[in-house]
Amino acid sequence: MSTYDIAIRGGQVATSFGVTRCDIGIRDGRIAAIAESISDAAQVIDAGGLLVLPGGVDSHCHIEETSRGGYTMSDGEPQVTVNEESFVTASASAFAGGTTSVVCFIPQWKGFGVWERYVDARKRGETGMLDFAFHQIISDPTDTVLKDEVPKLVAEGVRSLKVFLTYEPLHLSDAEYIKVLLTAREHGCLVTVHCENYDAIGWRTRALLDAGLTGPKYHAWSRPRVVEREATHRAIALAELVDQPIQVFHVSCEDAAEEIARAQARGVKVWGETCPQYVTLTAADMDRPGFEGAKFMCSPSPRDTAEHARIWEMIRRGTLDVVSSDHCGFSYEGTKGKGSSGRDASFEKIPNGIPGLAARLPIIFSEGVSKGRISIEKFVELTSTNPARLMGLYPRKGAIQPGADADLALWDPKKKVTITNALMQHAIDYTPYEGLEVTGWPVTTIRRGEVVMRDGKVQAEPGTGRFLPRGPYDMVKPRGITPEGFGA
Repeated sequence: MSTYDIAIRGGQVATSFGVTRCDIGIRDGRIAAIAESISDAAQVIDAGGLLVLPGGVDSHCHIEETSRGGYTMSDGEPQVTVNEESFVTASASAFAGGTTSVVCFIPQWKGFGVWERYVDARKRGETGMLDFAFHQIISDPTDTVLKDEVPKLVAEGVRSLKVFLTYEPLHLSDAEYIKVLLTAREHGCLVTVHCENYDAIGWRTRALLDAGLTGPKYHAWSRPRVVEREATHRAIALAELVDQPIQVFHVSCEDAAEEIARAQARGVKVWGETCPQYVTLTAADMDRPGFEGAKFMCSPSPRDTAEHARIWEMIRRGTLDVVSSDHCGFSYEGTKGKGSSGRDASFEKIPNGIPGLAARLPIIFSEGVSKGRISIEKFVELTSTNPARLMGLYPRKGAIQPGADADLALWDPKKKVTITNALMQHAIDYTPYEGLEVTGWPVTTIRRGEVVMRDGKVQAEPGTGRFLPRGPYDMVKPRGITPEGFGA
């Protein structure tokens, strides 16, 4: 009987600490050994000429969320909000792009609790092939939700609460946000925040519509950098007030990142995330002819090419230390997607969000590593190790070391690929990255010791994904420091 189930042989193993030529022995779905040579295995996978990376951890994905009463779709019974995307199709897309674990969202509807939504989301997640954890969205922070239901979720392993400072009907007032922060501090949760100013965007939107400026391009005009900067400053200040660690989601501009950097310099526990769209897409993409610009609408809005360089600098500085996809796909065609209100709809009625699960790793590798902007070690940190650490999944996920789950992506660093929607393998009918050439591509994806994708063909079976409960972890513990020492 062989010592190992699988040996990955001859590859350059890349971690956040460096790159080494070595073999990996896998047993019972976990990494059992790392050595100069491993030969005693039932199966050998030749990784000669390839990089061996930790499987990607995407900590910001909207997958098979349900809605009621205007969350993003019509009133009525629960329905999928992110269009056709299911946990099965999302799993295929993730594996095609080298990602093996995700943290996605449980919705809350105004006037309802969260426990039933967790039970529903857990069942949906278990139909897929990805390993998954959850953020709980809090859009109606009633005493019942915060005092009775959140502790139950924490006991189940949900360790992050998501809040929106914009969007109707999701946004929270400052007072409501503080209530969520205090609840998270009490129960050892991270708070993740969408930072844009609700009232400023509302005022700006009304002014644009009154002026007859209604096309997709004006989505960017309705939410300029200043509304992201202000909300980021406010979100951090209130978190600092009550001593609660937060992560600022999808930072699109230097202005917002500088607010994070200043807080980090004060020792505040705040982390910043960005996404591939903020180093590739621009506001000009939303000014394409006809309705085509709707394909590129997301929030915060993509900025301009000069901002791309500034975001890369914030990544190199470590201010932005996670790159997620913010996968939130609405098809271009059909009755539920971008044109659900008609092709002549004004920008505020167009669902905004873009797909990106499969594209995330290839784009960041190509734009970052292949073009010399970041090292391979930094790439691993941004896309796997850091999100695993911040979400309390490390070292089970995001690591290549004995005892970790054998989640691996075998990567051809020289392979040139032109991105097409077919390669993305998601359920959405377009990709905003269509025609983008990238250098570097995953040729094999391994989840818990099982080859789940090889040469673009998914081999996993639905129902094999596992829920990832998260226990308490030091990274999101409060500092014990508050202004004047009150409330610590």
